[in-house]
Amino acid sequence: MRLTKHHALGNDFLVLLDPDGVRPVGADVARAVCDRHRGVGADGLLRVTRAAAADVTMQLFNADGGRAEMSGNGISCLAQAVVLAGLATGPEVRVTTDAGPRAVRIEPTVRRGEHRATVDMGAAKVGDDEPEWMEDDVLRAARVDVGNPHLVLHMPEYAGDDDLVGRGVRVNELVPGGINVEIVVPDGDTLEMHVYERGVGLTEACGTGACAVAAAAARWELAGNDVTVRQPGGDARVALGDTIHMTVPVVHVATIDYPDA
Repeated sequence: MRLTKHHALGNDFLVLLDPDGVRPVGADVARAVCDRHRGVGADGLLRVTRAAAADVTMQLFNADGGRAEMSGNGISCLAQAVVLAGLATGPEVRVTTDAGPRAVRIEPTVRRGEHRATVDMGAAKVGDDEPEWMEDDVLRAARVDVGNPHLVLHMPEYAGDDDLVGRGVRVNELVPGGINVEIVVPDGDTLEMHVYERGVGLTEACGTGACAVAAAAARWELAGNDVTVRQPGGDARVALGDTIHMTVPVVHVATIDYPDA
């Protein structure tokens, strides 16, 4: 089984190109290849097949084997993979996802193996404030739907990874189906974000999370409609409008031949 590995801001994915649809995978395969000690290691596995109404279809597995509807960084990695493999000519790659159709503009940069991806992420739906999550230093809390679910917590400062993991575990025990949890700390013209992803845990970045944070911050009047979201893995640029556009760098890391189970 040939895989390619990519990352966007340190949020890394393995891509399986299966244009003819002959190599279905399940939770067991996703867990095995994403294992960072006994497999290749990644935050998720993307299976790519051909689509009738788009260039390709994306099937997304989290590192724990669970399915996810959408990933902003994942779809950026997918777009790079299919352009490098010649499955789409670019610069625009149309992708069918479980969250609906998405489009990625993928362009090379001057750095070897790197592209710049701008994803039309669709519309964000920001819910009402939810006081039940406003414990400790949480100033505001709201759920945001960006094709997948998020709980955005506005805090005056980041209390550290252990605190976020504890919150993420507790929230996911209470929310049926699980939810991504983001801490947002406004910092001048930027938003500092840290994320606990359902099915993965702490990650260096999250594309849908950056969009969810930007949308919630705009609703709370903490930021404007064009904002930089600073994450441990780097910066995402998010522009809000009728739909959200997110721009990140994406890097091809390696091509791997993995023993086929």
